Amino acid sequence: MNNKAEQIKETFNQYVIPSYGRFDLVLSHGQGCYIWDTDGRRYLDLGAGIAVSALGHAHPLIVETLRRQAQRMIHTSNLYYHQGQGLLAKEITGRIAPGKCFFSNSGAEANEGLYKLARRFGHDSGRYEIITALNSFHGRTLAGIAATGQEKVKTGFDPLVEGFNNYVPFNDLAAVEAAIGPRTAAILIEGVQGEGGIEPASPEYLLGLRKLCNEHNLLLMMDEVQCGYYRTGSYCSFQEILKDVAGAEEFLPDAISMAKGIGAGFPLGGFWVRAPYADILGPGSHATTYGGGPLACAVALKVLEVIQKESLAENVKAMSRLFKEGLRELSERYPDLLGGVRGMGLMLGISLNTESGVFSGASPASIQFTNALRQVGLLSVPAGGSIVRFLPPLNITRQQVEEGLSLTEKAIASYGSS
Repeated sequence: MNNKAEQIKETFNQYVIPSYGRFDLVLSHGQGCYIWDTDGRRYLDLGAGIAVSALGHAHPLIVETLRRQAQRMIHTSNLYYHQGQGLLAKEITGRIAPGKCFFSNSGAEANEGLYKLARRFGHDSGRYEIITALNSFHGRTLAGIAATGQEKVKTGFDPLVEGFNNYVPFNDLAAVEAAIGPRTAAILIEGVQGEGGIEPASPEYLLGLRKLCNEHNLLLMMDEVQCGYYRTGSYCSFQEILKDVAGAEEFLPDAISMAKGIGAGFPLGGFWVRAPYADILGPGSHATTYGGGPLACAVALKVLEVIQKESLAENVKAMSRLFKEGLRELSERYPDLLGGVRGMGLMLGISLNTESGVFSGASPASIQFTNALRQVGLLSVPAGGSIVRFLPPLNITRQQVEEGLSLTEKAIASYGSS
């Protein structure tokens, strides 16, 4: 690693709070599906900033949109109206169902809005508890870690925010029903668990949750922060999961959080609420200084335009089939390392065989294999101890998918597998 990289790392070590476990990589710039480090080495970026860089790096239309909007108006407070926010809310609502949107800056903030919606919804009847799933992930605010069904994120932050003490197995409808009590106001799940290991909800689970919420007068809320925004091939993951499923026409969440790909790298989050709950959070009940600003909304509108004009929803499905087929073939050829393929769309994961003895040492297998991929020029994202995620840009090409598969096999070869 060159002197410049070492200087950057030293500056981090001296001045940046060490709340991240960073990989030993200092990045310089990106273009499309590729990114370069300060040594000039190029990497195929199949992590895309954890599903954020939906159009890759430095997309020319996004760069131009930022330039144009910055010349007009970068910021105005939410005390006033501006055209972009209303148009973005209209575009999003048109892709889901009648309702209204609130815009924030991140997924964690978007989920905070859902918690407040549930609290306000259940307030008059003394209900405030939200049922969530084991292995879920809903952000790192105090309420977010309380909602998350993973003990490791809660350590050292007691006492936890009240109302999140029911964590039930994912895709287990009976467990959800058993957890409903007199103080339950809502159920919150991800359409595809991301940090929890690339685990999609089943159609039966989703339809059953809607039925339970109808019967018990509960809000059904979905965290689409990582799995939404066409990541699965449809705008929301539940739309793809329930495609051509009997009874799907009766399914609709009451609220949906979103972020990550919404701004293709520019910070933006938000949540959608359907009628008749869209006006529960009235004036003074929820706010943000930066959320839904002119710059962010201009970018988000351009992202949707590019996705539509370039038929990227269809590209996600086509590239997903190619990628999954290749990963399955690798799993069959190298069972000592790989345990199988999971996920949908361009939210894919490979499970690692932690029983074979190949992955030894103190660090989790997912970290070890992510490092092996990086060594051969491919960036990915670990999920838990034994899953590696591939979350490439939505406009990834066939050639780049094939390159990713080739690099993955090269990383496998570094373990001496046959």
